[in-house]
Amino acid sequence: MPFTAPVAEQKFVLQHIAHIADLGVDDDILDAVLEGAGAFAEGEWAPLARAGDTAGPTWTDAGVKMPKGYGAAYKAYVEGGWGTIGSPEGFGGQGMPFVLAAAVLETLGAANMGFALAPTLTVGAIEALLHHGSPEQQALYLPKLSTGEWTGTMNLTEPQAGSDVGALRSRAVPRGDGTYAIQGTKIFISFGDHDMADNIVHLVLARTPDAPAGTKGLSLFLVPKYRLDADGNPGEPNDIRVVSIEHKMGLHASPTCVLSFGDNGDCVGELIGPEFGGIRAMFTMMNNARLNVGLQGVQVAEAATQRAVAYARDRMQGARAGAGVAIVEHPDVRRMLLRMKAQTMAARALVYYACGQVDRANAGDAEARALLDLLTPLAKAHGTDIGCEVASIGVQVHGGMGYIEETGAAQHYRDARITPIYEGTNGIQAADLVGRKLALAPGLIARMQGEVEDAGLRALVEACGEVGGVLATAAQDDRLAASYPFLTMFSVAVCGWLMEQQGRIADAGETPFLKLKAAACRFYVAQIVPEALGLKAAALASAEMLYAVDAETLAA
Repeated sequence: MPFTAPVAEQKFVLQHIAHIADLGVDDDILDAVLEGAGAFAEGEWAPLARAGDTAGPTWTDAGVKMPKGYGAAYKAYVEGGWGTIGSPEGFGGQGMPFVLAAAVLETLGAANMGFALAPTLTVGAIEALLHHGSPEQQALYLPKLSTGEWTGTMNLTEPQAGSDVGALRSRAVPRGDGTYAIQGTKIFISFGDHDMADNIVHLVLARTPDAPAGTKGLSLFLVPKYRLDADGNPGEPNDIRVVSIEHKMGLHASPTCVLSFGDNGDCVGELIGPEFGGIRAMFTMMNNARLNVGLQGVQVAEAATQRAVAYARDRMQGARAGAGVAIVEHPDVRRMLLRMKAQTMAARALVYYACGQVDRANAGDAEARALLDLLTPLAKAHGTDIGCEVASIGVQVHGGMGYIEETGAAQHYRDARITPIYEGTNGIQAADLVGRKLALAPGLIARMQGEVEDAGLRALVEACGEVGGVLATAAQDDRLAASYPFLTMFSVAVCGWLMEQQGRIADAGETPFLKLKAAACRFYVAQIVPEALGLKAAALASAEMLYAVDAETLAA
């Protein structure tokens, strides 16, 4: 099935939800970027998605080799300047808004989700160096990362430490010349090795000698695959070994590596920022990465929806007046397809709205910074939940053929399933919402109360305020027990508010696109919003620990 970039939908959301004109992007630039990225993704990346899933990267003694065609497609990405869209102008980038770069990344990921993890991680490395790197580090590494000539990674997880970052054991010992000898093993490193770029810039959390225990003792280090020579070019290998690549449920085009640093005592790294400042620097990278993972939910939902619609229009079944009909004519199939479209639109609006706050916060808008803090766990968690739901419905639309790999529907579901897990599980996002961000919610709730028109949506917004008030005074365990239903109902309320805004604009249009937009917005408010209102009882019951059982009972 050929992929088609959703340019009209992206442009609508960027204009009416992200208000990109206020960020200095006019319609001519917007059209050129979205249409150009769409044509590139359709022609270069989408045709490789199947090969990436079936063949995948291979581990060799010389490192990871990508499937046929990936090296050339990545080179075309670099030469086309697509990595420079949101990169800083001072280091070779175009300096366009983060939200526009997110739209480009959405297109790339919808075309080939596993492949798009390479630039996704590089964006995070750029952020960390831009905010915490020394001028020398920025001058040496940012120009190549900005173009995509070099890629970046994030190295947190270790075999004994998953979400418990404070349990990391990797070591960094001063070498006496301002650099450090890095030693340790990191797992689950996306694009930890490949043969598409001249260098890979690893950002590694590790402990210096006598560092305090827990997260307070962590520092962040820049550890390139190849050390730079006197001219700033990749030179000698840096004692980093690819132990293996994981055999995963999905995202097969992305090599997820186990990396061993310093087996021979000769892995050299540089400190980024101050000693023991690792968590602060890493979260600069991770917060935007969480938005980009929420964006992956949009990517997979868009791809799954396109595939399901195409199948439903072509698949003939049953008999009506002696002739078979396409299954899209069946009301329940149309219901599923409209739900897929509505949820995808809602997730896109939520993530783009959050990404637009990044640009405003970077310009010094304190209110936008607070709103971004509140929206980040919603965008990451609810965006990826929607990606999983829509991909699952896509399998259902295909019927039995959806369970057969050749149709491609199963790949979307397999690819989607990791997104609620990495970059902080969705349970961690919910805990972050009620543990650190709850005080930020009343302002947004009050704004929504003053703007929503539908009675059911207004009831959901009011329910969010009521539950949030209960959680604000609840004991910690009770608050955490209620965190996930609250996150979901709050996310749906925000999505409903954004969908209602879009629906009011679309209602005035007569084009097929605007008619579909209006129908999807009505569907969302009429059918998905009431589902979330039902979570109020679950959240309040959880807050009172009505279902609580101890660990021993759960194991029975």
